[in-house]
Amino acid sequence: MKKSADFPETCWSIPLRLENVPEDGLHFTAAADRATCDCVAKLAGVDAVLRLEASFDVIRHGSAGMAVTGVVDARVRQACVLTLEPIESDISEPVRATFAPAGAVVDIVDLAEAVLAVDDDDPPELLVDGRTDLGRLATEFLLLAVDKYPRKAGAEFQPTVVGNAGGSPFDALAVLKKNGNQAS
Repeated sequence: MKKSADFPETCWSIPLRLENVPEDGLHFTAAADRATCDCVAKLAGVDAVLRLEASFDVIRHGSAGMAVTGVVDARVRQACVLTLEPIESDISEPVRATFAPAGAVVDIVDLAEAVLAVDDDDPPELLVDGRTDLGRLATEFLLLAVDKYPRKAGAEFQPTVVGNAGGSPFDALAVLKKNGNQAS
């Protein structure tokens, strides 16, 4: 997953240093508090994040990297794009990411560009000073999973018919203009 340069500082920070990942791996779970959920809701453009949890398995990847797999679970409230009524949605987004030091990432990206058949996997994310931020990772995956056009169950778009539906589009405009002049 590529990070955007304009991605704001995270609301949920859970730093993890490579040196703190044991050889047999680490299982990690976390639940965001209310203030964190409110901050993430603003980033996601939803009315509210009612619940936000992450469960990750972290293992060492190569000599100086780490791999993270797991899931981000959340419940969000947002407005239906058709009815504008509030609806709640459950999100369960799988997470898979690898991290490597800066030199290793450049080598892998250069190699991928030189080979015609590139793996489907994204190149590794950067480990900055030997650490990553699991809270930021969870936030990024949640932001990608939020439905930008949520629709209440059973809600259907009903176009408004104005004037003579079989006539010219200008007929409908004439009706609108006539109705507008009557109101003044």
